[in-house]
Order: sequence, then C-alpha cells, then structure tokens
Amino acid sequence: MANYKALKASVAKNGEVMVRLDTGEKIELHIHNTKFEDSTEEIVVDAAAETYWIGADRISYYWIHKEGFEK
Repeated sequence: MANYKALKASVAKNGEVMVRLDTGEKIELHIHNTKFEDSTEEIVVDAAAETYWIGADRISYYWIHKEGFEK
C-alpha cells in the first residue's frame, strides 16, 4: 500500500497525482481539490458534485504524468 506521507508530498510537489485503489478504480488527486487529514490518514477529494474520503491504506499505488515536464 502507498505511504500516506509520501503521497501527500508528491501531490504538493507535482500538483497532480494519479492513484489506483485496491478496488482497481483510478482517481486523480489535484492540489486544488485534495486535502490530507493527518489525524486519520484520510484523503478528502472535493469533486464539485461529490466529496470522497479515501483511506490511505486503500491506495495500491500512485504515479504522475510525465507529459509537460522538462528533462
């Protein structure tokens, strides 16, 4: 499972991170609509019409898009 602190740092650094949940679902985390609840290690995503609470222990892995990054 993904490390909560590393995931939080990656969103802060990259602005956007893709995650895959243990159910196989993929979700994009954006710095402007994602909050990290340190006390519960939950990730709160405000998706305009819906709000999601995701336990960090439910994230299988995460990645970033490389497009747009300079070498």
